[in-house]
Amino acid sequence: MVAHFEANHHQFERIVGELNAAFTTSPTLKPLVHSLKSRIKEPGHLREKLKRKWLDAKKDGLEFEIDTNNLFQKINDLVGFRLLHLYMRQMEQLNGALIQSLSEGYRLIEGPSAQTWDDESRKYFEGIGIETKANERLYTSVHHVFETRSVTKFTCEIQVRTLAEELWGEVDHSFNYPRPTDTVACREQIKVLARLASACTRLVDSIYTSREVALALTAGNPLSKRTRRKRS
Repeated sequence: MVAHFEANHHQFERIVGELNAAFTTSPTLKPLVHSLKSRIKEPGHLREKLKRKWLDAKKDGLEFEIDTNNLFQKINDLVGFRLLHLYMRQMEQLNGALIQSLSEGYRLIEGPSAQTWDDESRKYFEGIGIETKANERLYTSVHHVFETRSVTKFTCEIQVRTLAEELWGEVDHSFNYPRPTDTVACREQIKVLARLASACTRLVDSIYTSREVALALTAGNPLSKRTRRKRS
């Protein structure tokens, strides 16, 4: 199956190009996205993932259902994108813009689903209609799975997270992927970093909220308007 994936690598390169163009040219999505990252899964990582799934199926007494005919649908992260934004309250608008920007060539088949660990984030996501799942690893990210509208179906995973959560994700990935670190101190420090990342995201949300409130008060204050006219 890994050889089958490698033989179709050019198809995944095409998908990366299409998605990158859609994200960077969308007039509604582009202003909300600070930066984006993409990758095509490494063959070695795919081999390890298939092995884990095979072992899990064997352990549970189930048939291993993945083959070359359905590999590109069963493994959703052969192409992965991360859209990074500044603060959490952008998510409602960003989610709609993301789905709309891909509607011509792709359809949403899973999600959006927010993996999160704290009650405040969970309440926010549920309030804007996004399903939540508890994440014991203490990170927050919104996941989407899209499928191409082509005859041969390919899937891709798109994650949306704040810059602060991305910092945590990069550190965690370097220690815990593809296998968790055995160093207890590092595991505990990464948990602390997750809490700091969450606090940072909340602070950025608060800063932007404060600015919006200040602008609204200024716009509704006749004295402020007269002062601006005198200065001009």
